[in-house]
Amino acid sequence: MLRRLVLLAPLAALSACAVGPEVRVDYDRNANFAAYRTFGWASPLGTDRSGYTTLTTDRLKAAAEREMTSRGYVYSATAPDLLVNFHGRLQERIQVSPGPAFAPPMAYYGYRGYAVWPGYAFGSGPFVDQYTEGTINIDLVDRRRDALVWEGVAVAQVTERDRTYPQERIDSSVAAIFARYPYRAGVGTPAAPAR
Repeated sequence: MLRRLVLLAPLAALSACAVGPEVRVDYDRNANFAAYRTFGWASPLGTDRSGYTTLTTDRLKAAAEREMTSRGYVYSATAPDLLVNFHGRLQERIQVSPGPAFAPPMAYYGYRGYAVWPGYAFGSGPFVDQYTEGTINIDLVDRRRDALVWEGVAVAQVTERDRTYPQERIDSSVAAIFARYPYRAGVGTPAAPAR
């Protein structure tokens, strides 16, 4: 039994590191997804608020294009069925958790043998965790109706590694969002979710 636990410990550590973003999706239940075969980019994109194409936009476009083409959609610059749009946001967050009031009881060896020393007040206040939260939003818009038909949102804590290597985090977040997109080009029936 101990041997099994020792072998499972590294797997548990790896799975804890592999936690992805929290993903939420919503879609228009009346949309005819079988009618969509091509995609293009919304203009202007939500990540280009300054009037020029940002590096984040280029990274999001590359990741989204991979996901869309892997589902059979073809890029069309002139009259696409779907317009893809992005929004992104970084926000500073503070999470406050109450600290423990007492330490657990401890056993010690005194001059009369073993005894239990009751817990004592730590004196420390609540735990405060300050972090940056990143949100990526991907919209699929029916160009002819000018209406949102599918939306995916990924929310995760942004690490220093994410800031140093943003393409890796963008790729994994976009893949996590599209993992919840059940349609293929020209097919109106959602695919069964991957197991």
